[in-house]
Amino acid sequence: MSDLRIGAIIPVKTFSRAKTRLNLSQEKTEKICEEMLESVLQNVTHSNLIEKTVLVSKDEKALGIGKKFGALGIYDESEQGVNSAVLLADSYFSQEGFEATMVFPQDIPLIQPEDVETLYQMRTSDRCVLVVPSRKFDGTNALFRTPTNVMETHYDEDSYKIHLNTAEKRNASSALVLIRRIMLDIDDQSDLRFILSFSDTKIANSLRKILD
Repeated sequence: MSDLRIGAIIPVKTFSRAKTRLNLSQEKTEKICEEMLESVLQNVTHSNLIEKTVLVSKDEKALGIGKKFGALGIYDESEQGVNSAVLLADSYFSQEGFEATMVFPQDIPLIQPEDVETLYQMRTSDRCVLVVPSRKFDGTNALFRTPTNVMETHYDEDSYKIHLNTAEKRNASSALVLIRRIMLDIDDQSDLRFILSFSDTKIANSLRKILD
């Protein structure tokens, strides 16, 4: 257990509009999104560090999947992007007196509960930002923030660099943390092929069945 109250935030884009770079049929793409989300939720909610998980989405199916894992669903009416979705969850956790949050995307299906703990163990102060980049170092695949309002999020190009720079401006300690399974996201066919080339996990086998 943590000495802080930690919440997890999972913003989810409407399945029918997500992952167009996979260049698959809409049916297969939506199934892959569902499988990835289930895997992320299962493992994040099984971490002893996470007191509450909030899923922010406009997609009713995604919100339903979240409910299966005990996640609080926040309906994202405007769906203006990840930063806007995270703000909705930030407001909830601030009102509920949480002291830290971790933001995870829906597309890191190999994450395990111990990865959440590894990230938390890198905390160096009471005012701290930790960033796990993507495998290609072109995005942020996990973001730890304490206190919850230490900084806003910047999920766009080179977001991991912007997050680290923003943390410095907010006088927070910060670090880039390399956690292999969190770094492995699925955005396009090359990501999918890379993960399926070596992973024999349950989620990898489920993705193979969808592609067959």
